[in-house]
Amino acid sequence: MLQRVLIANRGEIAVRIIRACKQLGIETVAVYSLADKDSLHVHIADEAVCIGGNAASASYLNMENIISAAVNTGAEAIHPGFGFLSENSTFAKLCEDVGIIFIGPDASVIEKMGDKAMAKKLMIEAEVPVVPGSEGEVSLEEGKQVLAEIGCPLLIKASAGGGGRGMRIVHHESEFEKAYYAAKQEAKAAFTNDGVYIEKLITNPRHIEVQILADRYGNVLHLGERDCSIQRRNQKVIEEAPSSLPDTMRNAMYEAAVKAARHVNYVNAGTIEFVVDEHGFYFIEMNTRIQVEHPVTEMITGIDIVREQLRIAGGKHLKHEQSDITFNGHAIEVRINAEDPKHNFRPNPGLIEMLHVPQGLGIRFDSGIYTDYEIPPFYDSMIGKVIAHGYSRLDAIRKMRSILEELVIEGIPTNQSFLTMILMHPDFVKGDFDTGFIAANLEGLLTYET
Repeated sequence: MLQRVLIANRGEIAVRIIRACKQLGIETVAVYSLADKDSLHVHIADEAVCIGGNAASASYLNMENIISAAVNTGAEAIHPGFGFLSENSTFAKLCEDVGIIFIGPDASVIEKMGDKAMAKKLMIEAEVPVVPGSEGEVSLEEGKQVLAEIGCPLLIKASAGGGGRGMRIVHHESEFEKAYYAAKQEAKAAFTNDGVYIEKLITNPRHIEVQILADRYGNVLHLGERDCSIQRRNQKVIEEAPSSLPDTMRNAMYEAAVKAARHVNYVNAGTIEFVVDEHGFYFIEMNTRIQVEHPVTEMITGIDIVREQLRIAGGKHLKHEQSDITFNGHAIEVRINAEDPKHNFRPNPGLIEMLHVPQGLGIRFDSGIYTDYEIPPFYDSMIGKVIAHGYSRLDAIRKMRSILEELVIEGIPTNQSFLTMILMHPDFVKGDFDTGFIAANLEGLLTYET
């Protein structure tokens, strides 16, 4: 088993990983920027190393400093968490080159699945349903041929993209050439790779993802699915497990996800993401890391996914077989952000003057904040996640409403009331929503009193 792990991340995910390590008797090394010297993950780790200045580029994205910190502190493995370097194949390869275990898949797998066009080709080979479109990157003329075959609306997407960058929607043929070059230009600026591919636009689908675990001995299993359809500008806001899919589609999606992982020789925890419409489900991407929303899966399965990551990285076989996995009740997660929804969701870092977190059965709060903690302005606005587990979906919704009503974060504005408005919306309660829900209902969701 691993003896000493460096966590190449910050905030709630760093805290989450450190706690899992402690439960397994693994020593931990935290890294931090100058802005994060008072962060919770720095305080609870066995050792902490400053790796650079406030900007992520000088610290949490500084591969050389992170590798040096691992070597100098005797860490045998690095857990990247999510974001930052978690899906960076160059960093994973650097770890391999210096003899440090990267807690995630091999660099070659990260590279292949990080290239969206390559990932699509691999899924076609694996006979996993994909969104109709090009099989890989396309030139302008090749793109026009695809346009003629699948028609509009369609998406032009950056091969190396993510977060909606390098993406253009084409509603009419006359828009195609301008959108093609705009997508390439943005992709080049954001990812230093201007390759693009084309997909049919699935209008307002459900966004469903399947959690998988795989060890180095060919064992792969799934831990069920999550519905991540409540999004704003392609960023998830609320996630839940399980989804409301019919069993036939759910089981077919599980089979496709396991098949996808096997086909690329995947190892460790990962997520296969699909969009779902009235005709079926389609692969869109694979996240080669732990997901922000992994707690909802943990709540309904009772399996600690981070601990499983650590065990797999330490050379252990999967602890469970597929027949061992059972699903209990329903779980919902909301992302607490230091932002002001009524002012275009403007980030608002600052001092936490008071923090009160409700306690109780089926309540979980993953965060790195505490009373008198100063949230720095240099990173993502998410400051915590609330997870509620109930015996049914309605029970989980009601529990989450109660938690948000009692949760106190004074000193900064947050999106708590906005989240409550979503949870109160009759269409959300009925399960009648898709990825366009927030955009379609935004005006009403912002009517809460401040």
